[in-house]
Amino acid sequence: MEKENIIVSKTIDFALDIISFCEILEQNRKFVIANQLLKSGTSIGANVHEAQNAESRADFIHKIKIAAKEIEETKYWLVLCEKSPNYPFEPTLKSKINEIGLIIYKIISSSKSR
Repeated sequence: MEKENIIVSKTIDFALDIISFCEILEQNRKFVIANQLLKSGTSIGANVHEAQNAESRADFIHKIKIAAKEIEETKYWLVLCEKSPNYPFEPTLKSKINEIGLIIYKIISSSKSR
């Protein structure tokens, strides 16, 4: 039996949560933020997934770094939702993205040191 890849699982779960939250944003007619958040929030997992078949360690690190950039962008859109009185906000998304960020930065750090 194949061992579960935690970061792949967490980013897929997060992407599904982001999709649900963006549907709420769209119901509230917050289309611009919904679109931006949907793109960056689902791109994290796409890049992590792609990194699993990297051609080299450098390619792997590059793809994981792209995921890290998408994490920062996603955090930005979530902060705007959190701080705007006219936007819905889901606090669990903030804790999940922070946890994923810690894992991603650890992966980058340990991959560079090998």
